[in-house]
Amino acid sequence: MADPPGAPAGFGRPAPLPQTGWERLSELWRRDEQQQFPEETVNILKSAFTAGLVGWLYGGLPAFVSARKAFIESSHGEMFQNRADAVQSAHRAGLRSFIRYGWRWSWRVTAFATIFNVVSTGLSVYRDKTAISNFAAAGAFTGALFRMHLGLQGLVGGIVFGTAFGVPAGGLLMAMYGLAGETLQEKRRRERRELYEQQLAEWQSRLNMIEILGQTESNAQGRPETERARELKSC
Repeated sequence: MADPPGAPAGFGRPAPLPQTGWERLSELWRRDEQQQFPEETVNILKSAFTAGLVGWLYGGLPAFVSARKAFIESSHGEMFQNRADAVQSAHRAGLRSFIRYGWRWSWRVTAFATIFNVVSTGLSVYRDKTAISNFAAAGAFTGALFRMHLGLQGLVGGIVFGTAFGVPAGGLLMAMYGLAGETLQEKRRRERRELYEQQLAEWQSRLNMIEILGQTESNAQGRPETERARELKSC
């Protein structure tokens, strides 16, 4: 349906729903009308933060306990001002190890989780469906990427490890989606369709209003001319 001549600038039919995988992928990094990113992108950021925190605790807490214990065992012959000074020294030694090894584990776990989520989400969005194969492929790719510097044997080991990680992780996520009643792709598709139908109805309503106003204006301009013609005929 063409826009009427009197339509305001920027008045046009709503953009159609994305049909190709690349169009759906481009929407992952595009803000909506409320200046918010899609739920899939927000979930990637949230999982990266959570993975970093878990990795820091996983690497930092054992290092803190081990360093504190080693300091106590190796400092029996040292002199401290008091018991509080000795305890603080042990805590400082543990804290240094907590920061050092916590950071070492944190960035690795964050990188692994982020790459895995980006690839699995990208495959699900591109294919427009959630499947175990998406998570298996994402795990294999991420594992291979992390172990490729060890040569062919490390590459194969990374693929096996990543696949073994991706399949149960994907199964768990799909089980959670099953409890929720719909996957993220199904929810995204439904919300996108509902928004498009709403925008299309609003556009058609405005279009009809403009046509009605245009007809009213035309009738108002034609009425004086009709009365003038009648006067001329009577003369």
